[in-house]
Amino acid sequence: MKEFVDALQSFLNLGATVILPIAIFILGLLFGQKPGKAFRAGLTIGVAFVGIFLVVDLLVSNLGPAAKGMVERFGIHLHVIDVGWPAAASISWASPIAAFMIPLGLLVNVIMLLTKTTKTMNVDIWNFWHFTFMGAIVYALSGSIIQGLIAALLFQIVCLKIADWTAPMLENYFGLPGISVATGSTVSYAVLGIPLVKLVQKIPFIKNLNADPETIQKRFGIFGEPIFMGLILGSVLGLLAGYPAGKIIKIGMSMAAVMVLMPRMVKILMEGLMPISESARELLQKKFGAKNIYIGLDAAVAIGHPAVISTALILVPITVVIAVILPGNNVLPFGDLATIPFIVAFIVGASRGNIVHSVIVGTILIALSLYMATDLADLHTQMAIDAKFKMPEGASKISSIDQGGNLINYVIYRIFALFN
Repeated sequence: MKEFVDALQSFLNLGATVILPIAIFILGLLFGQKPGKAFRAGLTIGVAFVGIFLVVDLLVSNLGPAAKGMVERFGIHLHVIDVGWPAAASISWASPIAAFMIPLGLLVNVIMLLTKTTKTMNVDIWNFWHFTFMGAIVYALSGSIIQGLIAALLFQIVCLKIADWTAPMLENYFGLPGISVATGSTVSYAVLGIPLVKLVQKIPFIKNLNADPETIQKRFGIFGEPIFMGLILGSVLGLLAGYPAGKIIKIGMSMAAVMVLMPRMVKILMEGLMPISESARELLQKKFGAKNIYIGLDAAVAIGHPAVISTALILVPITVVIAVILPGNNVLPFGDLATIPFIVAFIVGASRGNIVHSVIVGTILIALSLYMATDLADLHTQMAIDAKFKMPEGASKISSIDQGGNLINYVIYRIFALFN
């Protein structure tokens, strides 16, 4: 078993830039494409994800230190450290659940496609770690691998259903036809986020506040373009972090680059994906009468929209502030501050890019996440100890906004806690 888990971990360590092209190539062959065409599609998607993750790394490597600078500058002290999704992922893959999750998850997805209970064919295998984390929590709670696997598969099924529900938004707002997103962190914020956006849009006065990128650009001309928005918002973050002038300009330039480069990487992705998507739709419609089959990809494909990045940059300092003022919160936001673009993607889509409404709803949901992450801190910490995870210096407890504060994860955990 250990050898299998180690081999699985080695494969997963190759990352989406290798795993996805292989998966797309195999899918292309299964859908009747010629090997050359399927290989080109997989290669193009791999290249696109190399570009996407380079831009994401640029975002994360700048946001992380800025967030740390803000925390240190304002002297914030909370005893549960948000270690972020990388730590949560490594903890989940160390669980006994990990060895079973990928084959079982793929089997469940295929069964749901054949029974027409989902329209999403999720090839985002790397992000199965979200489902594995869910299973690892219940395993740590109950000591039962069976209960852990049931919890993980429940999480996956819910994510696939939400992916189906939000796929039209990806096409109509983000310009990503034939794509859905079942990434556990992103879809969990859609459950409350989309209804809350609709509620906010009915509140007098607030409903009339509109600050989408198009409106900003019309009002401010070239200074309202995404490249300038990135420069301004990045520079403000640098100021809040107490950076010297040179570093303020540097983070501003980095955020401007993110605004410009990410949409262009997504266009390359679509170039590779469209032939596969069309072949899948034709074959599945012919064989099973299925229509509107979606290819499930990493939520990174949706974070390149200027409104998503703008909302996320505004929410970084807001998250730090609300962590301090929320009574009962013990989580110090840190590791997952850089993943806020993934958290708010569907909120922004539901608001049609209205940054004001997105920030309001994002603030509410992040506050709820901090409470959930606080409640799960003891179990999260025990999972880390069991996985022999190296705790941050000076930290007695850890948690994460991404999964510790994940609504679907938390609800399923609470259901299983009733019986254990």
